[in-house]
Amino acid sequence: MKKLHWGDSEDIGIELYEKFPDTDPLTVRFTELHRMVTELENFDDAPQASNEGKLEAIQMAWYEEWKDNNE
Repeated sequence: MKKLHWGDSEDIGIELYEKFPDTDPLTVRFTELHRMVTELENFDDAPQASNEGKLEAIQMAWYEEWKDNNE
């Protein structure tokens, strides 16, 4: 399984959707999103390497995956 890093927003979004299929990503605060990402089994990056732009990209990728499966 591929190790995930902060820049892998699409892959992280898919992983988050698979782990939390009933969660609307737009209801998740960035502090909670940060925790959720760092707790993914195959996430392998420094927690402090994230920033608002990376978290927003992850949230939007997760939202696209969630929206595609909830229409």
